[in-house]
Amino acid sequence: MIEMLKRWRLYYKERYPLIPRLLLGFIVFGEIHFIILLNAGVKEFNIGIQEFVGGFTVFAFLLWLRDADDIKDFETDQRLFPDRPLPSGRVLKKDLMISCTIVQAIAVALNVIFMNNIIFFVILYFYGYLMSKWFFQRTKIQPSLPLALVTHNPVQMIINLYIISFTVIKYDIPAFTLYNCMALMTLYFPALIWEVSRKIKAPKDENDYVTYSMLFGYKRATRFVLILTIVDIITNFILVWNLNKISVAVLFLLVSWMTWKFIEYMKNPEKYKIVEKVEVYTYLQESTMLLTIAAFLIFGKI
Repeated sequence: MIEMLKRWRLYYKERYPLIPRLLLGFIVFGEIHFIILLNAGVKEFNIGIQEFVGGFTVFAFLLWLRDADDIKDFETDQRLFPDRPLPSGRVLKKDLMISCTIVQAIAVALNVIFMNNIIFFVILYFYGYLMSKWFFQRTKIQPSLPLALVTHNPVQMIINLYIISFTVIKYDIPAFTLYNCMALMTLYFPALIWEVSRKIKAPKDENDYVTYSMLFGYKRATRFVLILTIVDIITNFILVWNLNKISVAVLFLLVSWMTWKFIEYMKNPEKYKIVEKVEVYTYLQESTMLLTIAAFLIFGKI
């Protein structure tokens, strides 16, 4: 057991740092939860164990996806990423299966006992199960990067739906509103933008690992991410427009900077890795959204 604990520590340190990812789970849950409430005019909050369970569920679900992804890509990683914990043999498949089972059992128990949206929890985990099985179409989906993106990336919207359903039910607010639709999209687009960007390389950096730049050319792939970024910022504008006009201006400046970086990259793909600029932009964008919520709670509408 001691040896297994050591292997867990090694694996999660490299592949899914537990404390930062737990914090991320609470941030994701809190951002969507409060942006919906503030746009719905709710100003008194009843925060308790349910919000903790919601944040933990996001953390646990993403841990499951990380573990399942590494297990299902084991053979590919042995060839392309042999130094990772699992393909290198430093961690065993059964280690991940046991740790993941424990965490998911806790998530299931907490949701059954405390949460009001158990149906949406089941939908979330059923979608995760389908992803882990390649939607029972592994031979078709695994070799196709675009098909894998289309089938797997919507998972962020399913996570958002889980959070939105809890918020709507708890505070008895309308479910079908423009703001809820935009909240369903928020974080989905940043995740999609990052996922595509990390698989865009300069021609000289391409290898056996299949990328979008290899399939479509780095200019087309970058142009696609640029369009997604503009669509994403529109959803952010709508969500913060009635809360803080300063945030709207900050978001506009951020997207202008990111647009310029995309244009620079299309001119010279060897200048930098585009995913690095996307990560900086995403951190600043999401920080702005969180600060908007905090500012509204402290100062009201600005």
